[in-house]
Amino acid sequence: MFDFDSIHDRQAWSSTKWVRYQDRDVIPLWIADMDFPVAPAIREALTAYAQHANFGYRSVPRDLPQLLVDDHRRRYGWAVDPRWIVWLPGLVLGLNLAVKACTAPGERVISFSPVYPPFLQAPALQGRQLVDVPLRPTNAAGTVHAIDFDLLEEAVRPAAGADGSVPPATRLLLLCHPHNPIGRVFTRDELERLAAFCERHDLLVCSDEVHCDLILDGQTAHHPFARVMAERSPELLARTITLHGPGKTYNVAGLGIAWAIIPDAMLRRRFRAAMQKLVPDPCACSYSALQAVFTSGESWRQALLAQLRANRDRVSAALERMGLAHSHPEVTYLTWIDARALAAEVGNAAAWFEQHGVGLSDGAEFGRPGYLRLNFAAPRALLDEALQRMENAIAAHRQAAPHASGEPA
Repeated sequence: MFDFDSIHDRQAWSSTKWVRYQDRDVIPLWIADMDFPVAPAIREALTAYAQHANFGYRSVPRDLPQLLVDDHRRRYGWAVDPRWIVWLPGLVLGLNLAVKACTAPGERVISFSPVYPPFLQAPALQGRQLVDVPLRPTNAAGTVHAIDFDLLEEAVRPAAGADGSVPPATRLLLLCHPHNPIGRVFTRDELERLAAFCERHDLLVCSDEVHCDLILDGQTAHHPFARVMAERSPELLARTITLHGPGKTYNVAGLGIAWAIIPDAMLRRRFRAAMQKLVPDPCACSYSALQAVFTSGESWRQALLAQLRANRDRVSAALERMGLAHSHPEVTYLTWIDARALAAEVGNAAAWFEQHGVGLSDGAEFGRPGYLRLNFAAPRALLDEALQRMENAIAAHRQAAPHASGEPA
């Protein structure tokens, strides 16, 4: 019914994912951008908008806030007030605005690593201090993780300086939920414990939930962190900012539309003030795309999930054959790979695989050198070719250097 098999020339349209390796025989599996065509409903909505042939300023369509409210009630059991919505042209912008709105210069912002790079970058960009709390590996390879609550308690209360100076206050938690790149859906118990921590330490929370509609089993519920906070205490809802958008699920990141849900009026004013007339409105045509997502996108999403499950399993099987430990993600289309042993032999593993025709994300960007992130949202033939190139490269390397790989001569 939907096309997840055709391979299109995306370089012809200057796709960031593909032009990185322009004029080189490299299959790109790096940036979180799918190689599938968008849902037909979105294409039809954009075609109708183009045929209208008026590309002037555009206000938010009257029905769009209510469509979002209805969607969140249906999907997540969360009653969102339309007044809470702040429309944005992107989510990375939302992270930076949250840091700016919720903290003063020099104050501290907590995030969990490994994590999507802007979480690690936003505090410094806004003149704040990053408190990086590593997630706790729960397997030997470090590809499955949980929140380290003991380490989190230590991090939120820094020791006084040697001269007795008082350290800056910790004001904000940046949460990636579900988590990129580890591909985990945090359990309700974990979220409850994290909510209690935020309450105990009087923290504001910005939760980026852009991957939440890509839970691969199609059954596990997503629990918005703001809803968890509200259920613990209505006052805690006022301490939350939730970021979301259709970019990852519906592959429309280039259209530039997202939103922040900010229940507290004062925090919402601070967030808007941080925008300082420098932040543009979402792209005019993106409103039409989002209307199509809310009204007609669900059947395509379900088909996408089936395709991604199959692709994930193909990736896991191939990585097993390669002897590379990896995540088996519960959510989204990103596999996290432990390539530390390989890197010890070949140098930077991302650069090495690139030399062998596959472009992967370097784990150093996520706070974990030696790891890799692989995007498996690609037509099967393209994905299989990339995996075969990786297998061939590792097989040739092991044959050439058996002692380095721990194999008998």
